[in-house]
Amino acid sequence: MKKIFYLSVLLYPLLLLQSGCVTMKQFDELQMDLDQIAEENRRLTLLNQDGEIERRELTGTVEVLEKTNSELISDTTRLNRALFEAQEEVNRLENLNDVLTSESSSRMAAINDENRALLEELSRNRAALQVQEDDLHQLNSDLQTREAELANRSARIEELEGLLSARDAAAQALQTQLSEALLGFADKGLTVEQRNGKVYVSLEAQLLFPSGSTAINSDGEKALQDLAQVVSNQENLEIIVEGHTDSDQLRSSIIPRNNWELSVLRSTAVVEILTAAGVQPEALSASGRSEFHPIDANDKAKNRRIEIVLAPNLDALFDLIRSN
Repeated sequence: MKKIFYLSVLLYPLLLLQSGCVTMKQFDELQMDLDQIAEENRRLTLLNQDGEIERRELTGTVEVLEKTNSELISDTTRLNRALFEAQEEVNRLENLNDVLTSESSSRMAAINDENRALLEELSRNRAALQVQEDDLHQLNSDLQTREAELANRSARIEELEGLLSARDAAAQALQTQLSEALLGFADKGLTVEQRNGKVYVSLEAQLLFPSGSTAINSDGEKALQDLAQVVSNQENLEIIVEGHTDSDQLRSSIIPRNNWELSVLRSTAVVEILTAAGVQPEALSASGRSEFHPIDANDKAKNRRIEIVLAPNLDALFDLIRSN
């Protein structure tokens, strides 16, 4: 259509010239119009060329865009499918998370209960351990106290054993001295023994007294004087004089009236001889035991006796025992 239009424009002035009725002025005007039309034609041609180039470029762009669009559609389809799959995975994970959350809540509740029980047990164990520790400290303190007491007691026992050993040694030495000093009376009813740290000098009544009498004869007096010479040199010595009778009853209207009085009077008679021979009175004591402490049920002569019990003064020993 554009070509036809251009041809019409070019042919129109020619037709006018051929008709012979066109002036120069009109021709010039027509020429000018023609030139303008030609110029416009060139311009339009250029524009058409530019448009064609632009069309081709746009066609190429459209093809690219259509290809890109096709790719985008393909990518969109793929992405939609991936999105769908991802959404399904999200749904599955959400369901799994719900299950796990529920299980986790239950498990956490159980763990909390278990932890609470463990904490309570730990608290009880700590309290019990503290009690045991306190008891252990107390036992340790008691043990230390006991050890100190035991050490002190051991020292006292050693001291006590030392005193007892010293007592036994002194008694043994005293027995030896008395046995030697009274050796001449050994066959006359005098014996010297050591028992439990004490020395027992036993004198049968026939050595000292006539039958039923409280007066000491010469042999008895000599034996007592020899005994006194030994014991008067001893320090810290306690001397007990015991009078013993047999079981034959003594009945008299005058003193001694019975065995009790006879045993007492005989012991005091012995004490008088001893003090006269130099034994300190404060170391002596006299007692009568009548017939109630026999040494031989079948030998009355042995039961009629004077026993002089010599023992070390145990005040230091008793003080030690009382201090325990």
